[in-house]
Amino acid sequence: MSRQFDLTPRPVACVETALRRIVTPLPAPESLPILESLHRHEPISMQGQPPIVWHRAEGFQVSDAWGNRWIDWSSGVLVANAGHGRREMIDAITAQAASGLLHNYCFPSAIRAKTVEKIASLLPLSLDRVFLLTTGSETVECAIKLCRTHGVKVGGRGKNVIISFDKAFHGRTLGSQLAGGIPSLKEWIVNPDKGFAQVPFPDGFRTPDTSFDFFIKSLGESGVDPQNVCGVILETYQGGSAAFAPREYMQSLRNWTAGHNILLVCDEVQAGFGRTGTMWGFEHYGIVPDLALFGKGISSSLPLAAVAGRAGVMNLQPAGSMTSTHTGNPIACAAAMASMDLIVNEGLVANAKRLGESLHARLRAMKSRYPQIGDVAGKGLVAGLSLVKPGGKEPDADLAFDLVWRTIQKGVLMFAPVGFGGATVKICPPLSITEDALEESVGAFEEAAVEIFA
Repeated sequence: MSRQFDLTPRPVACVETALRRIVTPLPAPESLPILESLHRHEPISMQGQPPIVWHRAEGFQVSDAWGNRWIDWSSGVLVANAGHGRREMIDAITAQAASGLLHNYCFPSAIRAKTVEKIASLLPLSLDRVFLLTTGSETVECAIKLCRTHGVKVGGRGKNVIISFDKAFHGRTLGSQLAGGIPSLKEWIVNPDKGFAQVPFPDGFRTPDTSFDFFIKSLGESGVDPQNVCGVILETYQGGSAAFAPREYMQSLRNWTAGHNILLVCDEVQAGFGRTGTMWGFEHYGIVPDLALFGKGISSSLPLAAVAGRAGVMNLQPAGSMTSTHTGNPIACAAAMASMDLIVNEGLVANAKRLGESLHARLRAMKSRYPQIGDVAGKGLVAGLSLVKPGGKEPDADLAFDLVWRTIQKGVLMFAPVGFGGATVKICPPLSITEDALEESVGAFEEAAVEIFA
């Protein structure tokens, strides 16, 4: 079981700036009845995050109800790309609600038509079909269905193997965890599907060999014949570490999958909509996948997700056989339309690229000072610091936990450590964060590191 945050309020140093304010012990004593109620009525699996009770979230800041305010480095787990609670999004949501159309199943609606058209207009031309869903896990399940349907069509029932990568996280439903690369999350499955196989992800840190030859070698060692592979799925960057594959590796993978009539799937649930300094994470590789999966930052707020692909793949399932109860929910679509407009009109992709260069330079400088930081990965406004024990690469989950909590005490909000060994500290502020706010929050993070690493 992962380490839990203590619910005993403890005094912390007061913080008072224009952007940050910590004036109570943490967790705030007045928040305990809420936390205790949640602990009584929710499963223990919901208790993994820092005990900060959100009250308001606006732009790049989160506040509780007792006077504390944080610069947000979580984006509510990479959702609030355009920023929290933007007035444009609130107005779009309330206008749609006031219209009287709250739900319409798969019956057509104008707002759903506008949403899929808008998403398609931002994507490469070959990704011309868009299927709206609710969560990222659903998009992975859909991709598995399409990969196997395509594989059987072009190669018979034996062409059903899906290749994914170790340390990958694709969601918490059955298919998405079969595709995932974290063994501990699969123990409940008991009888794993033999049609899934994982190979090492070429991150250059935990997998030093980043050559495509190593992919071919690993595939052979897993006993998989390429002719039996129907799909290769990977996170554009690994959510647990923020690590990207080398550009040359991905271009070789794109050529290899095309040559074997295999669908290449990029899970963009964390990477899409500007997070990495490009609109789509796969742009860093100079490729276009057969299927791209989106969620989280698609609406900066309400539950919505999407699968995009070329017509020849997306149309494999006949009418009525690939649907979802809440597909293209009108209110969620309204939020997504407003969020996409903000990302485009306010230049938030360029902002992520520009501020990301500054962020990553500061983090690399920290790595040079502290051996406890084994690796720094990411692009744009997503970064992952892998914390390690002295003298090697063994993950140090306790150190990561302490660094996150100390940073929160200084008025910068983060979610709990993630990734391999629970030892990656993830940084992912809203793309609307300002240069001054990023500078201030990085400074607070550096102060926390000095105190924890000393």
